[in-house]
Amino acid sequence: MARQPVPRARGKVVVVTGASSGIGRATALAFAQEGATLVLAARDQAALDALAVRCRDAGARAMAVATDITEPPQVARLAREALSFAGRIDMWVANVGTGAVGLYHEVPLAAHERVIRANLLGHMNEAHSAIPIFLRQGHGILVNMNSLGGFAAVPFAAAYSASKFGLRGFSEALRGELTAHPRIHVCDIYPSFVDTPGLAHGANYTGRAQSAPPPVLDARRVAAAVLRLMRHPRPTTMIGAPTRALRLLHAISPELTIRASAAFLRGYFAQARPVPKTDGTLFAPPARPGGIDGGLRSPHRQGMAVAGLALLGLGALAVIARQGRPRRKSEGAPPSPFFHQEDP
Repeated sequence: MARQPVPRARGKVVVVTGASSGIGRATALAFAQEGATLVLAARDQAALDALAVRCRDAGARAMAVATDITEPPQVARLAREALSFAGRIDMWVANVGTGAVGLYHEVPLAAHERVIRANLLGHMNEAHSAIPIFLRQGHGILVNMNSLGGFAAVPFAAAYSASKFGLRGFSEALRGELTAHPRIHVCDIYPSFVDTPGLAHGANYTGRAQSAPPPVLDARRVAAAVLRLMRHPRPTTMIGAPTRALRLLHAISPELTIRASAAFLRGYFAQARPVPKTDGTLFAPPARPGGIDGGLRSPHRQGMAVAGLALLGLGALAVIARQGRPRRKSEGAPPSPFFHQEDP
């Protein structure tokens, strides 16, 4: 008779922020099914309470703590309540993320500030509470949920790009500081576009409907990657072919990447249907928190992904070929809008 595998998270204590919907909710449920003890955090107490019931029904211990991670005292309280509830913290999943889409100068500064506070300063607040606990215990895993925006900037989302680049640097610095503590890990996850309610919850100052280009990941796939880190922590986890492709393309030619991204987004916004401008959930929880899925995946959209990835590959090959080709002064062709050319 085959032996049943031991659940990867049985008896482990896991804090999950941004747990009310999307990746956070999928992560909480994945750990609940593996027998973890969960401390769930987000701004909406009612949504957390409902999720805690689901986790208990799956056989987990769970508590809900309403927390705005942009407020350091609230994060410190979350850590204290987690220790009081479970006695230790084995993994802290810093999952909160938001965005504001629009031309930088047309987006209110208050919105830019809120994005930075949630996506960067909030994660710093969480680390500031989690790391001293890990040091006292002698072990612990901090998971920072980043995105492909941590490798390649996103035009029309300047604050989001700044926050994700900053979060990558922050995690790298922490890993350097903690090298003397081999049982304490700082793990970054970089998913490509994920099908969650997050896009609908984000602020939109373009006046045009938003969507995500295919292929769009199932949030449960990201949750499974977080779960794997419990047994096998690693500094960087990339999920989805677009993340790998954009990372490569950006490393080869940042200028090509940003010009191509900007051209794509301008074209998209030009044909997208008009919608009202909105602050989304930047300043308050959603009226309806939603579940795991955002309704962005479909067979048609997944089929379009093949063409998109092929274009990325061709773009990378074009840059490689261009960089490897000797320049001749006699070449008189006009510069391509997707390549940056400098005078010799």
